[in-house]
Amino acid sequence: MTTDVYESLRRQALRRLDGTGIDPASQTDAVRELLEATVEEYQRKAHLGDGRSLVDPRATVDRLVRSLTGTGPLNELLVRDDVEEVFIEGDRVTYLEAGGALRSLAVPTTEQENRQAIEQLMATTDRRLDASNPIAQARILGGSARLTAVIPPVADRLSATIRRYALRRQTLDSLVSLGSLDEPAAHFLAAAMRANASVIVSGPPGAGKTSFLSALISAVPIDHCIRACEEVRELHVPLLHGSYYEARPPSLDGTGEITLRDLVKTTLAMRPDLIVVGEVRGAEAFELTRAVNAGCGMACTVHANSAADALEALVNAALMAGENVPERVVRKVFSSSIDLVVHLDRVADGDSGVVRRETVEIRALVPALHDDFSSEPIFIREAIGRPLRWTGAAPPSDLAGRIDRTLPGGTRVVDVLEGRGGVSW
Repeated sequence: MTTDVYESLRRQALRRLDGTGIDPASQTDAVRELLEATVEEYQRKAHLGDGRSLVDPRATVDRLVRSLTGTGPLNELLVRDDVEEVFIEGDRVTYLEAGGALRSLAVPTTEQENRQAIEQLMATTDRRLDASNPIAQARILGGSARLTAVIPPVADRLSATIRRYALRRQTLDSLVSLGSLDEPAAHFLAAAMRANASVIVSGPPGAGKTSFLSALISAVPIDHCIRACEEVRELHVPLLHGSYYEARPPSLDGTGEITLRDLVKTTLAMRPDLIVVGEVRGAEAFELTRAVNAGCGMACTVHANSAADALEALVNAALMAGENVPERVVRKVFSSSIDLVVHLDRVADGDSGVVRRETVEIRALVPALHDDFSSEPIFIREAIGRPLRWTGAAPPSDLAGRIDRTLPGGTRVVDVLEGRGGVSW
């Protein structure tokens, strides 16, 4: 069966379904009957010379049922626990397995069929995807995945990514098990989070920044108030004290938008011990300059190729707010208030294709004589696959003192760094 024939049948079935009052989601049997009649009618015409007859009419009906009552061929990927991301480019569907291998969907699809599946997923959210709003992000599948979709005229065809994050509820202990951290580094970070440290998690896309941020949140004492702000909700760490907030796009009349910057500004009035921003990309970074001066901790992720680049990205994002604050002032605020930068990286094994995600370095910002960033590596990994080792350096006295006060039994931060003590997380 050619793609043109299938798409023609699918459009015809949609026209017949429209106006019947049949709910495709709940009346699957009725939908099947309509589709069987549609395919049977096509077969009769084909036998009379009007088109090519179908080799397997039953398989065609089954495929049409999946398309009209659910998410079509995408459904088999969306129910699999081992699929991390699904990529849709027009009529082509590929997916990334948990091990990092990129594969193509064996079942053929059409762009219109994939567009319909995306629209069905969007229908369960408060977001919309149409000509007036051709870029959209939304939480789907009961909050277990993030959908990002772009359609013409911004893209030349449907372009969408579905990212699963139901498995991203990491802890520092699980990161040690996965090899991303070693125990001294995990204990050090746990102690830093207990001390309300301000931590930036940086790395390229797919390096595991959200998972790492989840692990850091899990290490915060349960009596600390955590306010987490995200463009689209991805973090799912249970909070006893605090809450999660999600930005909202404008309504059809262009009103009612709540930006990530609005959320960060609001949380400052809610007495947080820790403000979390899932991903800093824009003007919300300026509000963080106020947050870190308000005496609370801060944790966020930033897309960057290195720890140094992450700090520059944070400054540039803050300047995008257009508040007419000199760059040197922004740099001074961040350099004096950010405690640690944790940089992650990912690499695919050339033979197996398995992706390794590991912590490359943990750097502490140290006092500088000028309005710029000065940092020192505390832990460093020379290359992916090599051990993460302590450099012998200790964090600056201010952070070290705050950490020491959280450690039990007279343990000091140097004991943690040397692997002779630690804290639970």
